[in-house]
Amino acid sequence: MNITLARDPDKDFPDDYDQPEPQVVTLANVTPERVSWLWPGYLPLGKLVVFDGDPSVGKSTLTNDLAARCSTGDAWPDGSGSGVAHDVLIMTAEDGLGDTVRPRLDAAGADCHRVHALLSVPVRDDDGYVHDVPPTLPRDIPRIERIIDDHHVRLVVVDVLMAYLNGHVDAHRDQDVRGVLAELAAMAERTGCCVVLVRHLNKTPGGSAMYRGGGSIGIIGAARAGFIVARDPEDNDRRLFVCVKSNLAVEPPALAYRLISDEVNDCARIEWEPGPVDITANEVLRAPLGDEERGARNEAEAWLSDYLADCGGTATASDGFKAAAAAGISRDAIRHVRARVADTVKLSMDGGWVWQLRVPEERTKSAKSAALFPLRSSRSSVRSSGDPDDSLNPQSAEEREERSPLRSSRSSRKPTPPAGAPEQLELIELPPPPLSVVRNCPDCGVPLSPGYARCKECRKKLY
Repeated sequence: MNITLARDPDKDFPDDYDQPEPQVVTLANVTPERVSWLWPGYLPLGKLVVFDGDPSVGKSTLTNDLAARCSTGDAWPDGSGSGVAHDVLIMTAEDGLGDTVRPRLDAAGADCHRVHALLSVPVRDDDGYVHDVPPTLPRDIPRIERIIDDHHVRLVVVDVLMAYLNGHVDAHRDQDVRGVLAELAAMAERTGCCVVLVRHLNKTPGGSAMYRGGGSIGIIGAARAGFIVARDPEDNDRRLFVCVKSNLAVEPPALAYRLISDEVNDCARIEWEPGPVDITANEVLRAPLGDEERGARNEAEAWLSDYLADCGGTATASDGFKAAAAAGISRDAIRHVRARVADTVKLSMDGGWVWQLRVPEERTKSAKSAALFPLRSSRSSVRSSGDPDDSLNPQSAEEREERSPLRSSRSSRKPTPPAGAPEQLELIELPPPPLSVVRNCPDCGVPLSPGYARCKECRKKLY
């Protein structure tokens, strides 16, 4: 690498003046390097990553799950993974190793021979006596680096960051925080490990998710990636893992998980949901819904349930969004309610995402759906009484692709009688509903958009 040394020509320096010169690097002489990933898209090697979340949402259980996957080389929650096992270093200030951390690691299937915990460091006082004290940052960064080198660690978890900052470091002062994290980031780069810093959220509601982490904004500023761990606003038992910042790649999709009781280890473990979640960090942390927005989502949920039922239980995400737009339902509303109605899956590696309707053992329409769509609900109930639900019958990929959200007729294949049905049972296939029927609102007489039983103004009165 060529370095150009420059001296200010406008100043007259004495002959014996020995001032260090600034280093100027020509970018043409810099060799491009690819980012290395521990978890592709989520955890970059040699960088700092921040996890933010309220207490009790499962942040520590989440980091234990990731540590377990790292220690065994198992696939990451999104299915990616190299199959190579790495060592992990845990610094935990809130959880006991014997009664909390070890049971969680066992429940997650960790190789505990590869997981190490830093409890204390020796410090000599003014009288010459040596005491074991908790590690602090930045004082003990050199010791942490030696541990990383000795055990070939690739993942370091600091849980929680504020508990390890030196008492002279003001966590809310940008200059203090950036000085500490600059040293920590340099250590991560030298060792090639990913350092995950866990924080609690502050108590300020609303606003950008970028500013919700505790302490100075310099913490998330120094990190190359940041994530929010929070409860699903629509499902209190569901947790969301959502990207709030990604400087090294396109923001990865949000993921969802639930905390499941592990009776063997007497603790909670994580069960990840398949497929991504279409939600942003700001949406996760925003204020509770108002009556109007809640009504719009109820309407979207009822529409989506009917739409997927009409499509035989399966539809591509792109077709679903287009059909929703044609029906006057926003994309955001569909994104928020989709998880309650359907599973999102990929049928092939090169194909798009597909929504598959969740069908209970006895499918019934909700009271809200019946109130919003009385004509569609009655039509669906008549069809289901004479024709088996298409979503219960297996279909080939070709049959699914041929189905259009606005198809004019049902498949011509003969319905299959249910198992155990009497031989004399005759299944009658009803004629298909027309592609479009012009109807007027029963309340005010205004012409209706396709798929609606009332006009927009009259629907508002229902909620």
